[in-house]
Amino acid sequence: MGTSTALFLARRGCDVTLVDREGAAMRATSRWNEGKIHLGYLYGADSSLNTARHVIPGGLMFGSLLEQLIGRDLDSHTTSQDDIYLVHRDSVVGTQVVRAQFRAVSELVRQHPDASRYLTDVSAARATELSPAELRAIAGDDIVAGLRVPERSVNTRWVADQLVAAIDAEDRVTLQTGTEVLGVDGLPDGRWRLRADGGFADEFDVVVNALWNGRLPIDVTAGVTPEPPWSHRYRLCVFARTREVVDVDSAIVAVGPFGDVKNYNGRDFYLSWYPVGLMAEGSDLELSAPETPTGVELERFLDGVRSGLGAVMPGIGRVFDHAEEVTVNGGFVFARGAGSIGDPASGLHRRDRYGVQRFGSYFSVDTGKYSTAPWLAERLAKEIAE
Repeated sequence: MGTSTALFLARRGCDVTLVDREGAAMRATSRWNEGKIHLGYLYGADSSLNTARHVIPGGLMFGSLLEQLIGRDLDSHTTSQDDIYLVHRDSVVGTQVVRAQFRAVSELVRQHPDASRYLTDVSAARATELSPAELRAIAGDDIVAGLRVPERSVNTRWVADQLVAAIDAEDRVTLQTGTEVLGVDGLPDGRWRLRADGGFADEFDVVVNALWNGRLPIDVTAGVTPEPPWSHRYRLCVFARTREVVDVDSAIVAVGPFGDVKNYNGRDFYLSWYPVGLMAEGSDLELSAPETPTGVELERFLDGVRSGLGAVMPGIGRVFDHAEEVTVNGGFVFARGAGSIGDPASGLHRRDRYGVQRFGSYFSVDTGKYSTAPWLAERLAKEIAE
């Protein structure tokens, strides 16, 4: 969100300072996730369809806006086949509900004027149910249904590298890395003084707080009161590259014991099994990242992902068997909701409260989803520049 906003502002003639606590830009959560470009199907427990309505505009425009920012085509770094949503027997919503919800979401997608601008043309979007034979070919006994939907995902590590290159090439952006913001103080003239570690301090006409974890404490220093409820989570995932092409579908076990597989190009994979990947959670203003496991703990984590996913997608073992490179990393998940993902009434099953909060010329951005960042950034940059 911060990188996209900086680029859009710079290209509108604004001078921008981009501050990052890491040693380089795009090294945290935006680099280490599945890159699903949401159209709303994931939130099958939100019967109001408000989440789908909220994520569809940004998801449809993600590809074209990102290509503007990086000057590169995304095709070879995007999953090429429809995602498969697998319904677990312990899902928080049943198969009949999922079918009806997916029909309704598909109708919303088809009706949208930008439907042809998605990573693939979704102007005729449909959720197609797998036959019993198709389901048994890819899924374990605990999976009771499967539906294909026209969602795609991008390789977030590649996208991160391209955005870093775009920042490096932009003369109007000053990148201030290795600097953690401690607070933002309002000045009598309406400007803002930013305080950071290492003695860094400067004054700005506009401040955009695009932090993912750590956003709320900075909001408090600027005089913005966070609105509960909210929750922070930290989850680990597996990023694997295989020696040879492995034919495994991109699939997600949704609204139940959550798991995710992304096959970007036959050799690069994202693998997540939520029950073992969830490392920390809380509802304080900020959550501390746990240590990434090493040694025996790392092996235990990898075994947990393999066995958990393998029970619902037996073919996933081939990714591990043919892996030449395995990286374990993760990131934060912020949501304006509370409760357990296993509770049908939990606010985590909807994502329709994100967006921009304004306090004078201070802007606090709850990005919501990775897929909505470029869309939100373009709109915010236009507002600020004008």
